[in-house]
Amino acid sequence: MMLIHHDEEALANASKQQLWADYAAFNEALVKAGAGFAAGERLESSVAATTVRVRDGGSQVLDGPYADTKEQFAGYFMIDVPDLDEAITWARRCPSAKYGAIEIRPFTPEGRWSSAWAKQGQNRS
Repeated sequence: MMLIHHDEEALANASKQQLWADYAAFNEALVKAGAGFAAGERLESSVAATTVRVRDGGSQVLDGPYADTKEQFAGYFMIDVPDLDEAITWARRCPSAKYGAIEIRPFTPEGRWSSAWAKQGQNRS
């Protein structure tokens, strides 16, 4: 899974025409890649977020995102690739990488709690 984190200010200043063209090309590439790849979903801005926390038997409902950070969770793409290197290749192609970060996170295989790629902790810059 590729989780998209945007710097909302940088994204607001981006050329919308170029951004949508870049995403159209990226989505087309996902479709051409075949089975296991799916276009993701875009989330509303962090100003529309509500965070719920439960602590010591009580709960808090707060306006805004969970983390006080410049980059906010903005959406995701589902990809099915054989290894982290291939996931990194796709993340680099994602237009949102220009306006924040793409977090790559594998699903934990059924019956196994350790990360599928934890042993591949090599630097891939």
